Amino acid sequence: MPLLSQVPEDRVLSPVTGWTRAHWLAAADDLLLAVRPWATPGFGRIDLPGEPARAGWTSDGLEGFARTFLVAAFRVAGTGGEDPHGHLAHYRRGLLAGTRTPGVDDAESWPPVRSVHDGGQPMVESASVALALDLTREWLWDGLSGPEQDQVEAWLRGSLRHEPAPNNWYLFPLAVASFLTGAGRGDAETAHTVDRGLELLEGWYRGEGWYSDGDGRMFDHYVGWAMHLYPVLHAHLRGDAELAHRVGGRLREFLEVFARTFDANGAPLHQGRSLTYRFAAAGSVAAGAVTGATPWSPGVNRSLLSGAVRHFLDRGATRDGVFVRGWYGPHAATVQPYSGPGSPYWLSKAFVALLAPADHPLWTAVEEPVPATGPARTTPVAPAGWLVQNTPDGLVRVHNHGSDHSRPGQPTAVDPLYARLAYSTRTGPTSAANVADNTVVVHRPDGRGGLRDGVRAGFDPVGTGPGWAASRHRPVFPGGHLPQAQVLTVVAARGAWEVRVYAWEAVPAGTAVSATGWALAAGRPEELAADVAGTAVELSTADLQSRFAAVAGFDVADVVRAPAGTAYGAWALVPRLRGVAGPSPAVVLAALTAADPGPAPDVLVGPREVEVVFDDGARCRIALPPSPGDAPAVEW
Repeated sequence: MPLLSQVPEDRVLSPVTGWTRAHWLAAADDLLLAVRPWATPGFGRIDLPGEPARAGWTSDGLEGFARTFLVAAFRVAGTGGEDPHGHLAHYRRGLLAGTRTPGVDDAESWPPVRSVHDGGQPMVESASVALALDLTREWLWDGLSGPEQDQVEAWLRGSLRHEPAPNNWYLFPLAVASFLTGAGRGDAETAHTVDRGLELLEGWYRGEGWYSDGDGRMFDHYVGWAMHLYPVLHAHLRGDAELAHRVGGRLREFLEVFARTFDANGAPLHQGRSLTYRFAAAGSVAAGAVTGATPWSPGVNRSLLSGAVRHFLDRGATRDGVFVRGWYGPHAATVQPYSGPGSPYWLSKAFVALLAPADHPLWTAVEEPVPATGPARTTPVAPAGWLVQNTPDGLVRVHNHGSDHSRPGQPTAVDPLYARLAYSTRTGPTSAANVADNTVVVHRPDGRGGLRDGVRAGFDPVGTGPGWAASRHRPVFPGGHLPQAQVLTVVAARGAWEVRVYAWEAVPAGTAVSATGWALAAGRPEELAADVAGTAVELSTADLQSRFAAVAGFDVADVVRAPAGTAYGAWALVPRLRGVAGPSPAVVLAALTAADPGPAPDVLVGPREVEVVFDDGARCRIALPPSPGDAPAVEW
């Protein structure tokens, strides 16, 4: 019987989630005990079931070891060395077995750490091994003999001597160097590695607490679980007060907004790569709570953290206690080629919370409602080009006009996890093989009686502000672009409603265009209803509604099936509007809600201006720019 099921809920101390620190300890123990049967005889690798990632089985086995070792480290360090299930003894054996003969083709040996272009995945895992050793130094590392420590260090130093990927990967050698320094094995090489990582981090800082994951505009959960987590823990563990003040201040500012992207039901935002790490998204919340770099009360932080972990454990994310690749259950579209059977265990980062001792306010304060349950509000995130939309039903939507996962000077692919206009905590994007949700498309004849779709791939942020965000893109067709054509998209949101405005810049009049809204998914077709009335579409499940209605510029409404489904269900439908481009903007109303969104706003559309009057009397005026390439003027 799982240990977690034996811990009773406490709805007095934890009225939001029922969880206490005892639940966290039990969840960690369950996780670690469930993977033990998949370990090699010497515990050098944990070969979890499933198809290998592109790095291969040996690397995957190291990944299974390293990421679960991190869970064990947080669990044991958080209890001052208490280890009733003997976790560290197993990982000690495995550490020595894996590093004894790196690169040898046997059941235990780890692959050596190499550069990113030469089988570099072990560099990622070296950070988890180093951080785990750092946290458990007095119970594990200090008990190794000198030659054993030398052996482990020799493998770890490979991370300092090879080329990382040009993004968060530079923080993995930093974590290794930080540990070696703390263990009394620092030198010029470790100092250079730390300085290099922190210098690059400065170049990726975009302001308001937000980093890009490398050059360009790559904003997703990596901002929290990598760009913030490693520097903050490095400063915390090394006692670097000056660095802690700088990176901790940024984390505090980041969490002010990021905490609002967690649903009342605990779900993180479904956007960006590596979503199979699931509640690792709460790692930055945990780091803030442990180090004091948080704007939120302990009761709010615990609700966020426990809610995120419970969200997935309660929805079937494991099979026989082992986390599978996907979101809830297995879901191939959620998984990147680099994700192996052990990859989900980066979720270990949420267990940073256990570094707060039992008498810490994180565990002793009464839980409070998470920010998403507060009054309706929109929050612009200028560095990321996002507009976060919260409503009292606890559902979170993020309008994306900044994160496109492309690097400067590199071709842009259409990535469903980045290229869509909006993401939420209760819907997932449709597959790249299906019709795209939340997008706008310009169509061209294909010469065979059909149409080619000009899609939103790379795009340029135009601006964000109170209640609005905008971007511009050049429709990308197979084989090229429509000369000079661009689409300016502006969203204005208030309450549960969104007004989406599309301006056709240098798109020939009469060109076929279409727009899609929020896709809904369910496990079976009978659980999903669709209603088309005139130029309005309403989709609904038992607990969710998607509305999409034309105001101007579209004259046909329909519903399209997405056969590949989404992470939320195998049966998915997408609302769509179709029309033709003209000199005036096209305008639609959209809403994704778990409750009645209330009366729709009134919208007046002019040749170059859109005026919106919301039900509470608030007015928004969107004046389109006189020249392509300029920004719109939005006034409330």
